[in-house]
Amino acid sequence: MKIAIQWLRSLLFNIQMYVAMFVVAIVFLVPMILSSEGARLGAKCYCRYVVWSARWIIGLKVDVRGDIPNASVLVAAKHQSFFDILVIFDSLPRSKFVMKQQILFMPIVGQYASRMGCIPVNRGKRALAIRKMLNDVSSGTDLPGQLVIYPQGTRVPIGKVMPFKKGSGVLYKELDQDCVPVALNIGAFWPKRAVLRKQGTAVVEFLEPIKKGKSIPDFMKILEARIEERSTALLEEVNFKT
Repeated sequence: MKIAIQWLRSLLFNIQMYVAMFVVAIVFLVPMILSSEGARLGAKCYCRYVVWSARWIIGLKVDVRGDIPNASVLVAAKHQSFFDILVIFDSLPRSKFVMKQQILFMPIVGQYASRMGCIPVNRGKRALAIRKMLNDVSSGTDLPGQLVIYPQGTRVPIGKVMPFKKGSGVLYKELDQDCVPVALNIGAFWPKRAVLRKQGTAVVEFLEPIKKGKSIPDFMKILEARIEERSTALLEEVNFKT
């Protein structure tokens, strides 16, 4: 019975989340057209609303830990669900995401992401994608902030192993900036492609920065170890078993 009630609450939450996306998009349409800051403000309001409504509708709280970066850094995060995108964007002062190119063609999301300067890449053409990331990042250096990349390139369900791709290492080297890894356990509460959202406290944790200047192989080894080890520990905190 409890599971059935939680499933219904989750369904209600999912529906209102997308209705809210449409409403916010309309409210901030003119500011979004006028400036990237208007688009960013609209996106911030939406993310904050979803985090708030998750707490009250489905009983899912969020605990953001660690030192949130304010400087221009590369942020490399674990990716388990749509929800972690919202929490990370809401937490960072001025972020933009490296995203798959198809998102540009999504209603509302694509327009706002493009206006904020998010960087689309074609995952099917790795070399071209990496060059495009570097060109886009270089052309946007007059807008300091945090560039967020998902090193595994996609949402990874808990229990599934996927390699960390070298694009994050190339960006780290070319940007010549520190990298802040992000671990999380959101997938334990918000599974990929599922209606049911579980109650509890999901954690997003900003970890110790990896200082600039390391070789790409060393960087990739440290990045994967920190993210995977800490994400596993966060799952153990909530007694989640794969």
